[in-house]
Amino acid sequence: MVWLRALRTTRIVFVVVPIIFGALASWEILRGDNKYEYLMATMALVASIVPAFYAALKLDEHLPTAMRLAGEYKNLEILFGDLAAIGPHKPFDVFEAEYKEVRTQLENANNEAYTPPEWCFKRAKAKIRAGHYTFGDDPPR
Repeated sequence: MVWLRALRTTRIVFVVVPIIFGALASWEILRGDNKYEYLMATMALVASIVPAFYAALKLDEHLPTAMRLAGEYKNLEILFGDLAAIGPHKPFDVFEAEYKEVRTQLENANNEAYTPPEWCFKRAKAKIRAGHYTFGDDPPR
């Protein structure tokens, strides 16, 4: 989830910053005020380089995978929670069959080996320790 939020924020920044810088640079040019010509030239340069830089990073390619896997893991969290709460009240063979099905879904999600940057793990770990992802009676880890 941390990586998904970072990707979405990065996309917004890389789209909005060039628009703002390009608008500011062109506004000064249209006004005919040469007082800030070096600043405006720099803004125009940044406005033209940022989209190319973003395209070279290919971060948009990560968004669909990150969104899909975040949804899958969130659904698996709910399914495992339901199994923990309801499973003990079912016959063992029924519980085992349901568990194996959910476990297979988890294994399939893990098969992609999609790895966000290390800083995302550290930030998520800090959020978990702070209690951001506790549900019901779950104690913080």
